Amino acid sequence: MQDSSKSPLRSTDTLANERTFLAYLRTALAFIAFGFVVARFALFEREISVVAHIAIPGRQTSATFGIVMAVAGIVVGCYGSVRYVLTSRALRKDEVSEMPMWAALAGGIIIAAIGVEVAISLLRF
Repeated sequence: MQDSSKSPLRSTDTLANERTFLAYLRTALAFIAFGFVVARFALFEREISVVAHIAIPGRQTSATFGIVMAVAGIVVGCYGSVRYVLTSRALRKDEVSEMPMWAALAGGIIIAAIGVEVAISLLRF
């Protein structure tokens, strides 16, 4: 009798893994683009302060936050690539590759920290 618990690799599983990988890439690009925009806003703030002869408090915050967002995008893209490869290998072995608990917690904490930083920055102005 054949083992019914083993199933062959299905195209739907492979395509779902690819869609997830593309979602990681879109998220990474969004982080990088947002970081670029925020960092460029710091440049705009600096130019305005020079032209208007005023001091804008916390000018460096925008540049730092933009750089952090861009680096976060790079990390998300790299992690998505690793997850894609690990999941693809697991699918070929008819196994399940779960996301590690540390990755889920780290992602949630990082997003919460970004939200807190944005909220604090908005409250300052």
